[in-house]
Amino acid sequence: MAEHLASIFGTEKDRVNCPFYFKIGACRHGDRCSRLHTKPSISPTLLLSNMYQRPDMITPGVDPQGQPLDPSKIQDHFEDFYEDLFEELGKYGEIESLNICDNLADHMVGNVYAQFREEEHAAAALQNLSGRFYAGRPIIVDFSPVTDFREATCRQYEENVCNRGGYCNFMHLKKINKDLRRQLFGRRRRSRSRSRSPPRHRNHDDRPSGGGRGGGYPDHRPSNRSRRPRSRSPGRRSGRSRSPEGKRNRSPVREGSAERRAKIEKWNREKEAQTAPTTD
Repeated sequence: MAEHLASIFGTEKDRVNCPFYFKIGACRHGDRCSRLHTKPSISPTLLLSNMYQRPDMITPGVDPQGQPLDPSKIQDHFEDFYEDLFEELGKYGEIESLNICDNLADHMVGNVYAQFREEEHAAAALQNLSGRFYAGRPIIVDFSPVTDFREATCRQYEENVCNRGGYCNFMHLKKINKDLRRQLFGRRRRSRSRSRSPPRHRNHDDRPSGGGRGGGYPDHRPSNRSRRPRSRSPGRRSGRSRSPEGKRNRSPVREGSAERRAKIEKWNREKEAQTAPTTD
């Protein structure tokens, strides 16, 4: 029985726990839901509810004054917010992913999901962000049960075919440009690889000249040894010796049939002479 309950936990078959809350960390029914919303006591993921306020919050593509907004300006506004939040959250630990919903439904609009590499980092961020304000609004932060965003994301939205629009119950994650993503996440991954990777020999192209000066690994090979391209000849690979003149030993010239027969007859005569009985 216990194994069965564990296998259906957080699925549609679970009649006790809300599958949507377990999958996306939010439910459109809120406190009126007939199933339980069990908040985790610890998690690597934080939910900052309704934190991102898009400039066209009231009417898509239009500012509060009723003026049309350039889509590039909306994207710039979003990326400024993303970078600002990433730098703040990065003070508490390494960020694995930072996802911001582009949904319009009340329970998902502006939701920010920050997934840290370690649960302790998420706990430190939760403690420091609680009670603080951003853009004049209080930050509502809590642990989230979401750990796999592939299950929480709307696949139809990824393919631009979602017919529910902003009121879909699955996450529509807003994207940042590739350069900004590389700048934010690539920097931390490079720092992690430098601090955690064991010492290893670099390849020839990565070695600094001068025997390891300038912060590189020391080169223990003789400094006057130059790199030469490998020979692809069969003799080089099989380790055949070279003649004193530096040329490869050539195979002997193939003999004709008559020459081979003459040699064989000569060897037979020599053998018969050696085995013939000697007379006193």
